[in-house]
Amino acid sequence: MSTDAITVLKDDHKQLRGVFRDFEKAGPNAHQAKGQLVDRMLELLTVHTFIENEIMYPEVRAMLPHLEGDVLESYEEHHVADVLCVELSLMKPTDERFDAKTRVLIENVRHHMDEEEQDWFPKVRAGLSRSELSEIGARLLQAKKAAPRRPQQPGALKKVADALLA
Repeated sequence: MSTDAITVLKDDHKQLRGVFRDFEKAGPNAHQAKGQLVDRMLELLTVHTFIENEIMYPEVRAMLPHLEGDVLESYEEHHVADVLCVELSLMKPTDERFDAKTRVLIENVRHHMDEEEQDWFPKVRAGLSRSELSEIGARLLQAKKAAPRRPQQPGALKKVADALLA
């Protein structure tokens, strides 16, 4: 597996898109299947947003200060996704708003991933060397091992991040 940071993140995006498609293909009464797909979605999103928030965004912000606005927007998009993930983690697949909330999460995350891949990643790739992207990617892969797997309340993530980065 490549340790290029952008490749690592794009691989995560590919996995997420697959889970999103599977959820959208599931029938309206496929509650058990949808519950399992949302559990997988929440795990993938929790790990992915953790490594971006704690490794990728701070590194890029420090190394490419002209991209600070993009990084701050990404933090806010993650915040919206985190709130939806926490709410979904507390719901049952049979709850009235489960499907609607999942669709809103999917729409928001797709927008975020498209924006990263079409706009932000090219800027990062242009501004950082291969070795810098490889070093960041190796740290992303290492952080994945210790990343939370379930949505966390905001304060709990800070504790995990502090322990990981100590």
